[in-house]
Amino acid sequence: MKIVVIGGSGLIGRHLTAELSRQGHEAIAASPSSGVNALTGEGLAGVLARADVVVDVSNSPSFEDAEVLDFFERSGRNLLAAERGAGVKHHVALSIVGTDCLEGNGYFLAKVAQERLIAASGLPYTIVRATQFFEFVATIAQASVAGDRIVVPDADFQPIAAADVAAALADVALAPPRNATIEIAGPDRLPFRDFVAHSIASTGDRREVLADRAARYFGAALDKGSLVPEHAEAARLGPTRFESWLAAA
Repeated sequence: MKIVVIGGSGLIGRHLTAELSRQGHEAIAASPSSGVNALTGEGLAGVLARADVVVDVSNSPSFEDAEVLDFFERSGRNLLAAERGAGVKHHVALSIVGTDCLEGNGYFLAKVAQERLIAASGLPYTIVRATQFFEFVATIAQASVAGDRIVVPDADFQPIAAADVAAALADVALAPPRNATIEIAGPDRLPFRDFVAHSIASTGDRREVLADRAARYFGAALDKGSLVPEHAEAARLGPTRFESWLAAA
């Protein structure tokens, strides 16, 4: 199969392209650096010629509310239109677990807009909502510093390794379209605080990590289950545990 990975030069895109190639497929990493820009439409017609599947793991270069919404809406429209013209048989998109329940953050609202465009496009599709990546936990810790402590939301957390996200996306891309949304997550559901505390401790940082119900997650208020799969029994769980990933990082 020819599978085009939009955003193929990013963290997930690199893992995914490598995994699909390993399985013997023609995996094309498409990004502005390779002359393919979904935001402007540049290069889409050429790269999508003969493509069976498109996997969109692209990300906005800006996290400002208006700009991120424009990115996902404009690139989504361009990409879906180009796929219709090329006869692509399956559109796969990476989204975020809980994105439709997290008010107060423009990025999550923009991902909801992207999902709606896909569902209304008429193209066969599968949306894969993932929990946060292991690779981002250190960034969350840095963003949560309050004086000499780190304060995170009092919520559950179930992050997943980027390589496990890519493996799940590869399986979805090679399967028939579901015309539905599925969820993927890491193997362990624990308090948010535990993951952040383990992350900083692995670097020798001994600052106290506290959980606070009033703490926000990049501007969004959280309930206990906001960042974990809504349908836990149906979610696909990656095999990599956070402690193992930290030890190998």
